[in-house]
Amino acid sequence: MKKTLIGLMVLGLAACGDDTPKPAAKPAAPPPQAAAPTPPPTPAPEVKPEPPKPDPNKELAARVKRALESEAKIQAAGIDVTAADGKVTLWGTTTTAAERRRAEAAAKKVDGVSAVDNQLKVVKGS
Repeated sequence: MKKTLIGLMVLGLAACGDDTPKPAAKPAAPPPQAAAPTPPPTPAPEVKPEPPKPDPNKELAARVKRALESEAKIQAAGIDVTAADGKVTLWGTTTTAAERRRAEAAAKKVDGVSAVDNQLKVVKGS
């Protein structure tokens, strides 16, 4: 029985051995050949975005506001101006009805104004 046990152990150890053949080494790759130099890429021409075009309605409103500010008898600080396609709207307050009328007349004189919607309110002490 001992001989059988020893024989099995020897077979077991032999089976655990690493006698598998190693794969053959691949041949070394040939050295890279020098390729013809490629020219550097040419940069694309810079395209600058167009500056934004001014809004004609805002420009008209600004011109009307400057006209109101240039009038001595109009307190333009209390008046806001909006414009749409030549129609100007005056918003805010004035101290007298005469000042309200002067503001409307000054707005009508500005080049590009086709109509004035006077929404100014007369408030004493404004």
